[in-house]
Amino acid sequence: MDNLQLPLYVEDIRKLLPHRYPFLLVDRVTEVVPGKRAVGYKLVSANEPQFTGHFPEYAILPGVLIVEAMAQLGGAAMLGVPELQGRMPMLAGIDGARFRGQVRPGDKLDMEFTIDRLRGSMGRGSGVAKVDGQVVAEATILFALA
Repeated sequence: MDNLQLPLYVEDIRKLLPHRYPFLLVDRVTEVVPGKRAVGYKLVSANEPQFTGHFPEYAILPGVLIVEAMAQLGGAAMLGVPELQGRMPMLAGIDGARFRGQVRPGDKLDMEFTIDRLRGSMGRGSGVAKVDGQVVAEATILFALA
């Protein structure tokens, strides 16, 4: 996938990332600067399996899945670099995660991920997630490429 044609739909995202349902948490990538930055979103549906237990009477998207979605978006930015394609992005750490709002079924989770450092097979980036323009989560994410 040397030449990224935007937007990236789920079929295109699957060519970059190894994740599959129910753990592919990025529905569309709207901007990519390979090795630097990506913008995309997840459409949150009431039919997702986590809502049967988190919480059935008041469904909210778990914070760890929001962080994972931001990390996957970062993976799309990294794997947009032709020489890195085919590598396996692995979560290596999470720093400074903050959750500032709830994400509920029916929301569009807008995300942006900026890669701060990429050296060899290790890197670090910053993710921000918003719903209706309001920040709901942010974190610094460390990653490794296997």
